[in-house]
Amino acid sequence: MDLGVRREFPMYENLRLQFRAEVFNLFNHPNFGNISSSGMTFGQATGTLANSLGVLSPLYQQGGPRSMQFALKMVF
Repeated sequence: MDLGVRREFPMYENLRLQFRAEVFNLFNHPNFGNISSSGMTFGQATGTLANSLGVLSPLYQQGGPRSMQFALKMVF
């Protein structure tokens, strides 16, 4: 489950400051990856989905640990 919250603060007539906070994997629930089909780990998930997908950092993939980001934006 992901969550995003946004709030706008008026500064002047045509100027606003926008604050945004986002949380990914809010409950820090593990999403297990591929199930081993041979060897000593038969039938066990030996990693999370983020690790089994490869390529990018597990922080930014589905199944990664909880992560948060914050942003400020001036709108004019």
